[in-house]
Order: sequence, then C-alpha cells, then structure tokens
Amino acid sequence: MLDGVILLWFILTALSVVYVAIDIRWTPEATVMKWGFVLVTLFIGPFGAFLYVLGCREPLPGTHEAYVAAPWRQALGSTMHCVAGDGVGILVGAVIAALLLLPPFPDFLLEYTLGFLFGWAIFQALFMRGMAGGSYTRALRSTFIPELTSMNCLMAGMAIVSMIGKANVPGSNHPSSPAFWFIMSMALLVGLCAAYPMNYWLVSKKLKHGMMTVRSKGAMPAMAAMPAVSSMPEHPSDHMDMTPKVTNSAIALVVALSFVVLIIGVTIGLSFS
Repeated sequence: MLDGVILLWFILTALSVVYVAIDIRWTPEATVMKWGFVLVTLFIGPFGAFLYVLGCREPLPGTHEAYVAAPWRQALGSTMHCVAGDGVGILVGAVIAALLLLPPFPDFLLEYTLGFLFGWAIFQALFMRGMAGGSYTRALRSTFIPELTSMNCLMAGMAIVSMIGKANVPGSNHPSSPAFWFIMSMALLVGLCAAYPMNYWLVSKKLKHGMMTVRSKGAMPAMAAMPAVSSMPEHPSDHMDMTPKVTNSAIALVVALSFVVLIIGVTIGLSFS
C-alpha cells in the first residue's frame, strides 16, 4: 500500500516539476523566486504546483502586480523562498547523516546547520544582496534574523515528521530507498506550513521580501496601479521599501518564540522516534 502511494507521489511530483518549470518562464517574477518555486515543487510535489498557481501565476496578462499584492501571497512568496534555499542544505545534511548512520539528534543538528548556512548565505544574502545596496556583508547582517526565525519554525515542523517517519517507515533511513525521499518530502511540506505564520509576520514588518513582479522593458504594464513594492521593472530590489517596521524588543521576543517552537518540535520528534 505504502509503496503504491510513494510511486504515485513521485509520478505526480515529476509532472508537477515539469509543469512549473515550463509555465513559470512566462510569469513576471524575479529569477530567484522562479527557481524557488521549481525547487519547492521538487520538494513537495503537486502541493508546490498548487501553491504556484494559487499564489504566483499571473491569472491574466498584466495582472501580476495586483494578484501578488495580497498580504497572504506576499507571505507565501517569502515562505517559498525560505523552503527552497533551506531545503537544499537540509536534504544534503539528511543524506550525509544517513550515510554516516547518525542518530536522530546529530542528524537534526547537521540538517539544521547546512540548511541554515545555505539558505542564509546563498538564497537570502547572495541572491537578494541588491536590497542591501549590493553589499554582501550588509546583506548577511540584514537577513540573519529573518533567516534564523524562519528556519527555526521550518525545522520544528520537519523534525516531527522526519524523526517519527524515519523511525517507523521501513527503508526510510537510507537515501537509496524511495521511502527516504518520501519522508523528507512530507517533512518539508509540514515545515513549510509551520514556517508560514512566521514569514507572514516578517513580511508584514518589512524584515523579509514577499512576491515580486519583474517586467522587462516594453512588457505589458499592470492593469491596475499598485504600490512600487510589487512592481519592479528591472531590478526588484531597487524599488522595494524594506525599512523594518518593528522595535528591537519585538524582534528579540519573536526570536525567542521561534526557539521555543523549535524545541517543542524536536522534543516531539525525539519522543516518538
């Protein structure tokens, strides 16, 4: 029964990735976000394609600015960006941990470390350094807290599914088994859901970017005038107002809360694994 479900999942995932990779070429979104949606669809299969259509795909020509301006879609874009970057490092860590036969908690630490470093240093600071005036060092500083809090929530959700799944599903402890990748897909899906509320808050406080619209010169303009934050003709970061709208004390409280969520997730995962 489970083998059939896993096979169906991989078939649907392959079809979903092909669809998103082809269709998103005509979506006026930033390149890093396009890659993000393709990666996330690879991670979570048809759910990724569903979120792409629901949250980013332009419904009619010239409507992308208005379509992605909704706060929940802005938060979705931020979450997808987080999961895409962190997910690459997390999966690499999971494979290494499996090959080294690491116990659950060291496995978690390795996944967390590689996921955080790849998501922070590459997908956040490097790819979005334009928001920091082109300075990579400044980008590292400005994205550290958003990446940390988002990563904590993502890993909290993932830890529950991956730890329990690997302990109870036959073959899920080794990357040569389809069950391993199925469990990691389910873990990333739950992690995405767990990270969404945090990303909603981060975007609302201008600590992270959300969905963007990037149109080449001569492309069809928006049908409805929208704030400049969602309409970016050439370089998205050049037109985004990313001045934080939150106090340092509030940020400190949210950081602490994210660690509480992480500890709860890991505790639950370890308790049932």
